[in-house]
Amino acid sequence: MRSKAKLVLGVGRNDAAGSVFEYEISGGRKKVKWACPAYRAWKNMLTRCYSPIELARHPTYIGCTVTPEWLSFSAFRSWMELQDHEGKHLDKDILSLGNKVYSPDTCIFVSPEINKFLTDSNSSRGEWHAGVYLEGRRGGFKAQCNNPFTGVREHLGYFTCPISAHQAWKARKHLHACTYADQQTDPRIAQALCSRYI
Repeated sequence: MRSKAKLVLGVGRNDAAGSVFEYEISGGRKKVKWACPAYRAWKNMLTRCYSPIELARHPTYIGCTVTPEWLSFSAFRSWMELQDHEGKHLDKDILSLGNKVYSPDTCIFVSPEINKFLTDSNSSRGEWHAGVYLEGRRGGFKAQCNNPFTGVREHLGYFTCPISAHQAWKARKHLHACTYADQQTDPRIAQALCSRYI
């Protein structure tokens, strides 16, 4: 086993048999020509969970961990090679909302579009829930929802309380999620999308 000083992010073991990088000399400097996609995904996962700098930038990852099995790069790579991962992002909580553990049972690869769609809806907007904005001129609240297919921010109406406005946002978000679900080839992702925002 490698010493702790050589561990990736202090926890991960890069136990690959060969190099995970290829280099070239450009302008007298050594630059990375190629990086193993599995290694990039693995290191990004460790960074999100165990890098103090990353956790300070993205506090929603505080408390997230990687299952002991995946602290071994070779174990993670073996799993990833069996997944539909090309051009996709590793996701830990689409299958189980609120999950904070990266593991073979909880993770799946999703398209960048799905990842952005779900990320946009996770956080509150200031004092109010997602999709809710204070409307000073009317003395109430308005609901808006970004349409991921047209790029247009849809106006959903005015409401007397923020909860009603948020419910309108959730209803429209659910419709968009179901449209995405119809486009999926993996039934697990389709089911997860259809069960969101209801």
